[in-house]
Amino acid sequence: MWCYPRVYDVIVVGGGHAGCEAAYAAAKRGASTLLLTMNLDTIGKMSCNPAIGGIGKGHMVREIDALGGIMGKVTDRTAIQFRMLNATRGPAVWAPRAQADKAAYALEIKRVLENTPNLHIHQGTIEHFCVERGCVTGVEMQEGIFFPGNNVILSAGTFMRGLLHLGETHFAGGRAGDKPSIGLSACLEQHGFKLGRLKTGTPPRINGRSINYSVIEEQPTEEGISFSYDEKEPRLPQISCWITYTSPKTKEIIEKNLHRSPLYGGRIEGVGPRYCPSIEDKVVRFADKMRHQLFLEPEGLKTEEVYVNGISSSLPFDVQLEMIHSIPGLEKAEIMRPAYAIEYDYVESGQIGPTLESKAIKGLFLTGQINGTTGYEEAAAQGLIAGINAAGNCNGEPPFTLGRHEAYIGVMIDDLMTKKLDEPYRMFTSRAEHRLLLRQDNADLRLRKYGYALGLIDEATFGKTKRKEEILEKEKTRLREIYKQIRGKGASLAQLLCRPEMDYKTLLKSYPEEVIDYGEEINFQIELELKYAGYIERQNQEIKRAAHLENHPIPSTLSYKSIVGLRNEAKEKLASFTPKTLGQASRISGVSPADIQVLQVALKTKERDAISPT
Repeated sequence: MWCYPRVYDVIVVGGGHAGCEAAYAAAKRGASTLLLTMNLDTIGKMSCNPAIGGIGKGHMVREIDALGGIMGKVTDRTAIQFRMLNATRGPAVWAPRAQADKAAYALEIKRVLENTPNLHIHQGTIEHFCVERGCVTGVEMQEGIFFPGNNVILSAGTFMRGLLHLGETHFAGGRAGDKPSIGLSACLEQHGFKLGRLKTGTPPRINGRSINYSVIEEQPTEEGISFSYDEKEPRLPQISCWITYTSPKTKEIIEKNLHRSPLYGGRIEGVGPRYCPSIEDKVVRFADKMRHQLFLEPEGLKTEEVYVNGISSSLPFDVQLEMIHSIPGLEKAEIMRPAYAIEYDYVESGQIGPTLESKAIKGLFLTGQINGTTGYEEAAAQGLIAGINAAGNCNGEPPFTLGRHEAYIGVMIDDLMTKKLDEPYRMFTSRAEHRLLLRQDNADLRLRKYGYALGLIDEATFGKTKRKEEILEKEKTRLREIYKQIRGKGASLAQLLCRPEMDYKTLLKSYPEEVIDYGEEINFQIELELKYAGYIERQNQEIKRAAHLENHPIPSTLSYKSIVGLRNEAKEKLASFTPKTLGQASRISGVSPADIQVLQVALKTKERDAISPT
């Protein structure tokens, strides 16, 4: 094994969405960084859906951008359609989503990384990571090279012992067309990590020229939507997506061939995502439903491939073809790539800390689907946090973490630390206790200060956010102080704005001399902050009340077995997950409020004994 003549501060394994953000963040923070990928041509590749964002996910992309990551900016540069989901509902669940040009997205990610100072990129396949005295020391490659490194970030995606299923056929692969990673799973097990098995899938891609668009519903792009808070860049040409539905005939075909599905034939062991089921699952679980909505999403401006969102499957190719031809508008559709399911290894919950550094090995970080998540956005968010902290390790900096009240990223990482996964983890707005505070429109106000402090956001950009914050606070106060007589009764402009029929645009027209136009983005935030002031204040008070649990540390040396009154199940779960705080402990499944009270008493006793004179 030849030793590479350089010791890197950070080595990132995997060029998917987690690896790209991790490598960028670490290098941007000044760490000498090496990105290792099995194929230089698949850096930033969208293995499944050619889209970024959505419910919960779009919030995280804006948080990534606010912290200084690259996913939002690259999406804005390469998107071919934008939409705001849930726009008819409350602002807490509004979610931006963009359809990307798949090829352009990957090329732009690669261009950004290749031009990032301190970042080096090599092609190769990892076999082992090396450990001495509990610390990671580098990685050994299949190509016979040892790369020394002080921190290693594993972002292996679905490649760890990946197994693809297409009907009765199954074959090894990280995704269709790529070989799996075999050695990494064995290495993790050798070092004591507990691995599980998960499953995900992808739908067929069809030739756009073979679609009958005259009988399906058009879904045009929407204007004025973006992910990045920074200067808006020129857009690619915008195009439509399309909507169709499965038919009763589709249902009949699937039911007739369920025995040929590896999912129902017992050949797939891993658990799939409940919120993104295969079409076989939909037909079985929703037996009374006669049709299911499908979205036809173009994969780019220079390709005819169309992604059939909503019909992922592991049925044999001949059944897929019959199934596709039973769908309105797709009667003559040509399948260019068949659907398939993939099983892969992941590291079970409770083995990482809040920085995503493993508990067992210092300097080893785990990000993305290796932690049991699914989705580009979840992976990218983890990669960003891991990259920030791996670079921080090099300088002896304190860990950077986000609380559940600060970001969806914080919610996700806390969930990965405290909850046993029974399916691939996907972000939803419903997972957050304080989602009105974690809106997609205010991620810059919540998080840009951290990006600036970490060196990922420059001073000029942070200055714009500070000015925006100052305007918001000043204007909310001013509108509360200006009173008008309405039908003989006095009301402040802020009170008028809170009326259901009133918005900022109308208020501006009604009182042009008193109301200032700051532009659509700031106007909208002033309106939201005033309309929902009572709810926002209530959530802030809830956070303050819970702070005594969230901020109360639990010593890593605490022996749960010795705590009298703690139930056996709680002792077992707490010892397994080793929470850092009482707040984390309270969210572990199997730990009751009564257990937390017992734990509080035990900690107070321990603290009192520690300071008592001997």
